Amino acid sequence: MPNPVGEDNWVEFVDHQLREAGDLEARVRVVEAFRHATLAEPGSLKVWMAYCEYFWSLYIDCQPGSDAGWPADEQQIGRETFTLDAALNLWQEGYQAVQYRLSDSHELWDRWVSLEMELLRRTATEAGVRRITHLFKNRLSVPHATWDATSQMFSTFLSEYNRQAYESEMQQITRSAAKGAKRLYDLRGPWETKLARAAKSHDTAALRAIMSEYTDWEIRLTKTKKDARDMAVNFQICLGLFTRALTGVLASDEDTWLNFAVLISTTHTDLKAGRFHVLATVVPNMLDVLQRAVRHIPWSGPIWARYILTAEEAGLSFTDIERIKHAATDSTQLDRDGMSGVLDMYAAWCGYLKRSAMNPSATEEAVDVAEVGLPSALEDVKHWGKRKYGEAYQGDPDYRLEKILIQFLTEKKDDLDGARAVWDELSRVELHANSYDFWLNWYLWEMVVFAAARSKARSPTPATAAQGLRVPTFATRVFTRALKVRTVDWPERIMAVCVQHCNDYELAETLREAQDTIYKTRKGVAKRREREAAQAAAQAAQAAQAAAQEQQPAQADHPMTGAPDTNSSPGSKRKRETTPGEDDSGNKRAKSETQGEDLKRDRENTSVWVTDLPKDATQTKLKQFFRGYGHINNIDLQKRDESAMALVELGTPDDAKSALLRDGKYFGDYVIHVTPATDCTLFVTNYPPEADEQYLRDLFKKCGEIFSVRFPSLKYNTKRRFCYVTFRDRASATAATKLEGQSLESGKYKLIAKFSDPMGRQQRHGAQAEERELHIVNLPRTASEEDVRGLFAKAGRVVSVRVPRNMGGHSHGTAFVVMETKAEAQEAIKTLDKLIFGNHPIKVELSRAPANKPTATSRATDGATPETGSPSPGPSQSSSSGPAPAEISARTTAVLNVPDTMTDARLKAVLAAASVPDVVKLVLHPQHGGAVLEFANATDAGKAALALDNLEVDTPSGGPRRLRTGTVGELLRSKGERRVDRVDQPSVVATHQEKKKPAAAATTTTSAAELMPPPPLVVRRPAGGAGRAGPKRVLGFVGGVAAKKVQVGGDAGGAGMSNGETKGQGQDQGKKDQVQAGGKSNADFKKMFLGGGGNTTTAAAGAAAKETDAEGEKNMEQTAGNGSKAD
Repeated sequence: MPNPVGEDNWVEFVDHQLREAGDLEARVRVVEAFRHATLAEPGSLKVWMAYCEYFWSLYIDCQPGSDAGWPADEQQIGRETFTLDAALNLWQEGYQAVQYRLSDSHELWDRWVSLEMELLRRTATEAGVRRITHLFKNRLSVPHATWDATSQMFSTFLSEYNRQAYESEMQQITRSAAKGAKRLYDLRGPWETKLARAAKSHDTAALRAIMSEYTDWEIRLTKTKKDARDMAVNFQICLGLFTRALTGVLASDEDTWLNFAVLISTTHTDLKAGRFHVLATVVPNMLDVLQRAVRHIPWSGPIWARYILTAEEAGLSFTDIERIKHAATDSTQLDRDGMSGVLDMYAAWCGYLKRSAMNPSATEEAVDVAEVGLPSALEDVKHWGKRKYGEAYQGDPDYRLEKILIQFLTEKKDDLDGARAVWDELSRVELHANSYDFWLNWYLWEMVVFAAARSKARSPTPATAAQGLRVPTFATRVFTRALKVRTVDWPERIMAVCVQHCNDYELAETLREAQDTIYKTRKGVAKRREREAAQAAAQAAQAAQAAAQEQQPAQADHPMTGAPDTNSSPGSKRKRETTPGEDDSGNKRAKSETQGEDLKRDRENTSVWVTDLPKDATQTKLKQFFRGYGHINNIDLQKRDESAMALVELGTPDDAKSALLRDGKYFGDYVIHVTPATDCTLFVTNYPPEADEQYLRDLFKKCGEIFSVRFPSLKYNTKRRFCYVTFRDRASATAATKLEGQSLESGKYKLIAKFSDPMGRQQRHGAQAEERELHIVNLPRTASEEDVRGLFAKAGRVVSVRVPRNMGGHSHGTAFVVMETKAEAQEAIKTLDKLIFGNHPIKVELSRAPANKPTATSRATDGATPETGSPSPGPSQSSSSGPAPAEISARTTAVLNVPDTMTDARLKAVLAAASVPDVVKLVLHPQHGGAVLEFANATDAGKAALALDNLEVDTPSGGPRRLRTGTVGELLRSKGERRVDRVDQPSVVATHQEKKKPAAAATTTTSAAELMPPPPLVVRRPAGGAGRAGPKRVLGFVGGVAAKKVQVGGDAGGAGMSNGETKGQGQDQGKKDQVQAGGKSNADFKKMFLGGGGNTTTAAAGAAAKETDAEGEKNMEQTAGNGSKAD
């Protein structure tokens, strides 16, 4: 029959069978299914409740007079099968299975005792009274959450059925049961309270953490020897707690299953040794526990390894143990977390084969099985690793399977040449060849073989000098090979052991040659250490420089013509809120994105809602409606079915207050409402990287109506992962802030949702920001986390240690250590920097945040790998084995017109939805409005180009956009979109290609910003002394500028000046052009505004844009050429 996993799946499975059960035979099958469920989940309250209730319903339905509609013959058989005794015994069995679940066992017991008392009311026998009295006494001796309610229930029962014994029974309960049971529950009360609060708040992450800490505490309490009288009940409570955890939130938690397995294993050991005094029947069977564990967490190699070992210890046959091994390899999840689980399982299997063959009483069949099985297992693991990681897989860093095979060949088969062949094959793998530990292990094995051979060949006749000195030649050859490897992580150790070995065993000539070799090797190692120290110093300097740049204030661009550079001006553009861990590189902001913003933008405090607008309302009409009440920065107008509404951003908070005076006024024939938009916008971050606008709208849809979702540009920092969510009203935004801390993607992310505060910059926090995290460079590659922890413990308390490793499990020689306080971190730098650790001068420095990234690169972790060994997927491939540039170019394509708000994770999701072949490498270029895609082969690249060309993607609140494909060169020559979310500035020029549209097409639509530009920032007067007379101009008049005479400055800031005004010499040139071209009258401007016709200013702007694009394209081509070489 099927084997569901977990109590919910079992209940659902049986419930499905129950609904289809129409006759007695089907009902019996349902009962059998319930029995299987209780064996699979023996402590599940859900399963036992469903089982007992169903069996009780069968007992009721088969009784005479029942309205269940059973046939008479089935009723007769049912009365013989589903008896009252069987039903009550099942309730008792279920209670015994769950009685030590402190928080919820009362649910089953209360139901059971209510049925017992209902039967007593019908019969009112003395035996029934004694039975229920016994049930109450037993229940009150067990700690549980509703002990007081149970005691009150017992008191009521005695008052009704046994009043004469009321006082004595209650005194007995109070003196004995109450004292012990309540004391034990009160001891656990704080933990139960924490669990209840977390469950009530639906905080799964907190619930998991508290339950994990609770089980650890319970294990310590169980193993304590302070109070032997509670040993048995503490153990049973501990089992009940694990039952709750493993059928609840921790059902798929590997650490919890391992804790439970170790608890049961050590308890069996203590029982055999007489150190633990509980009934053996109370302790679960180890094989049953592990069988349940591998069903819940089939990806856990340590659990499978324990299962095989326990089966061997229990004396199971080879066939049964082989069946366990096959169940592990047939699981599709064994390699879910990499090859470690596969290696753990195979190491246990090979260990079993070796022990079976090397047993003194082993049969020839066992030896033959090991002789075939060990190399076969080794090949299986190699094939598995190659299939998962390709050529990047280099095997087990600890070469456990090879060690088992070497021991078997050496001790059982006496095949030294075969064992040496295994060592030799390992030495050809870079992972092992670079490890001094590997060479020393090989050397020790050779010395053991040498010692054994010498003892066998020893003769009673003393050897003479003429017979020669026996030397360990093979052991010496190990050092000869090791010293030829220039990348060994600790060559000093190998040289020291080599010299000692030659002094002890070798002839003078060999010793001299070894000394010569070591002398030359030491010189090479010294140079290598100097290079490593220089690299470490360079990295430290680079990190310090990045930190210094991060601390510099952001530079703001000023479009004011002829104005001096004032970086610290209070009128500079307000910086957006930054996500945690994001760098501040304001000096990298494009001037075209910040032009004309003299004042800080404070959207949250300068915006108002305008509702009940007519459906035909426009931005221009809204600007006219608010004319005289403040300067308008932006208008976000949204049309509804029969009306429209807008979010109007004004220049200052005072302007917003003035705009509120328009509330209740007529807009045409409609009375509109103007209300503040304060506290309606949230700063949201720490959501999944692939989340798009629809994901966020679904996340917050229960909080209220969402007006807009605004993502930041990624042009100069692709690490940005935040957005602004604007709600329709303050209550909805307040409700959304309550989602802060919610776990997303199974606890992988914890959402941050705060009211946006433009004036309050988020302070960085965490170990790195508090200067408690240290970065250690030039560590020995064999150094483990415990080695590093032990070293830094001398300076203070170590909170955590992380040693980065590659896909093969090999250390990069670096580590990150978090100390408890900043002072302890400084002490560690002072005492441990430049310390010789494992013959390595280590570098200890403060960890610094990485710099901004204008590009984002993501690589395939599984699935697609290049056919010709591209360096993309594997971390350890050398440049000499990489493909030719032509091969990479053939399988590479570029996708253009990608929104600059789209992250690489969201782009990958778009590719997956479009059924694009697996991408080996994706490089996002927001500055160029696209991405470079590398595929496994040219065929996949061609398929992707066809699938992506003209593909529509949604942009945040901007409608659909069509992607297109091209070459990498086209992408690098393209310009990303220029987004200006203001109506008082020129409209957006999305891409370089769109700029090349004919002028006629470009002037078909005119934005509100072009129709109603803001007042000029600089008051320009008519040029004096120009040599001709003319009519006087009114104050602030700007003359027309001829298209061909407009000068465009080197930066784009000039584009923000009204009527073609530019910086520097453009101002003087404008004066000359004003004379040459002549000015427009007010009538001309009125005609242009009402008629929407072209004008010389528009033509001038178009010509200037073309000149700017031509110059920018030339510069970009040069940059693209350099970028292509680097890429």
